[in-house]
Amino acid sequence: MKYGFDNEKYLKIQSEHIKQRIATFGDKLYLEFGGKLFDDFHASRVLPGFEPDSKLKMLMQMKDDAEIIIVISAVDIEKNKVRADLGITYDVDVLRLRDEFIDRGLSVNSVVITHYNGQSSADAYRKRLEKMGIKVYYHHTIEGYPNNVALIDSEEGFGKNDYVVTTKPLVVVTAPGPGSGKMAVCLSQLYQENKRGIKAGYAKFETFPIWNLPLAHPVNMAYEAATADLDDVNMIDPFHLEAYGKTAINYNRDIEIFPVMNALFDDIYGETPYKSPTDMGVNMAGYCICDDEVCQEASRQEIIRRYYTALCSLANGKEAEGEVNKIVLLMKRAKITTADRKATVPAKERLEKSGYATAAIELADGTILTGETSSLLGPSAALLLNALKHLAGIAHNVKLIPQQMIEPIQTTKVTYLHGHNPRLHTDEVLVAISMMSLIDENCKLALQQLPNLKGAQVHSTVMLSEVDRKTFKKLGIDLTCDPVRKIVR
Repeated sequence: MKYGFDNEKYLKIQSEHIKQRIATFGDKLYLEFGGKLFDDFHASRVLPGFEPDSKLKMLMQMKDDAEIIIVISAVDIEKNKVRADLGITYDVDVLRLRDEFIDRGLSVNSVVITHYNGQSSADAYRKRLEKMGIKVYYHHTIEGYPNNVALIDSEEGFGKNDYVVTTKPLVVVTAPGPGSGKMAVCLSQLYQENKRGIKAGYAKFETFPIWNLPLAHPVNMAYEAATADLDDVNMIDPFHLEAYGKTAINYNRDIEIFPVMNALFDDIYGETPYKSPTDMGVNMAGYCICDDEVCQEASRQEIIRRYYTALCSLANGKEAEGEVNKIVLLMKRAKITTADRKATVPAKERLEKSGYATAAIELADGTILTGETSSLLGPSAALLLNALKHLAGIAHNVKLIPQQMIEPIQTTKVTYLHGHNPRLHTDEVLVAISMMSLIDENCKLALQQLPNLKGAQVHSTVMLSEVDRKTFKKLGIDLTCDPVRKIVR
């Protein structure tokens, strides 16, 4: 793997910068954490070298002075909104996040339910959390937010919200996903703290877009591709340009909310400490890029992956046409096509020759291998076996799993479990190899190669099953699929 990001430098200078920001305010800093506090795989893909839990590691360096508020929208509770990457609902993820933070020795203060308007599902969720000993607060929907500043900054606006009692100088506000109302919670707390004579400040920690990279930099364009379903748009920060005469990159929602921030700070302090939305941020990631070309290429690949993901969402009946169109425009701006993803070309070439569903993998050393559907194996399972044999130095014609072992598994799947697809999936292949490794040296060698698949790139000419997608993800393999359900020969 080629590294383009200095993670150790990032941990050092990012924590120092946050400490400096805390010192500029009196008693307390509310730090809105945008994106994921851990499992930030998007950042690790576009900034090779960035560790998925870097932000959490950085926070742990300040854990004695920090506490966490987890935010969830009542609207998302009611809709049973699901995290696409994990396949779990936001209400379940709140508990997962809380457990993860506590397991790492971090203090979790409470859960704030935002956009509350009397929803019964939110009431039930609150009761459930309180039975678990978790403090829960309501923050209400404010008509005209964020434009009705007079109402927002009043007893009928933020004044109606529950006051969250905090004790640490750094209060981190995070959520399962975007649109949860993290910033509004921070602003509401500033209002409430001021009523109680506590001087509190606000800052935002958002990795993307990276403010000191150009608007058209592939890293920033990859962020637009990742949030194409949210209608987020990267923009030159007009407030920063006016105040300093310098170009900085931000995105539309922060720019739109900045006048509210200004008005609130004016009421609290008599002046605002920030001249632009970019000033509010504390992100130092742009200073830690050590090989810009590596990051640019990684980001171009991410845009292509996001394109295929959007196409498959559209094929599955989701309203993703706008998302697809936006990413198409980003690809044109970046001057890339799907052919720039190296695994796509050989996969499609083999499909043309055989007529069967195929898949191709690009390994870390640039080697490209292919596999196709057979009566025994699906394309992803066949590809996985080919890749493991190649890495282990096993001849291609060697059969790791005897046919007489596969056939009983197929019988169980179809006859006893009433399945329709007799072919083995990737997880079933790995279980079979694991059993065979007790008596077969080649299978033992093949299993030992699994860690070497991390970072590999796979493309399939057919949409894979959920179990195959999850197996590739667990192995650290980046997968794309053509938006095709089934290939009929």
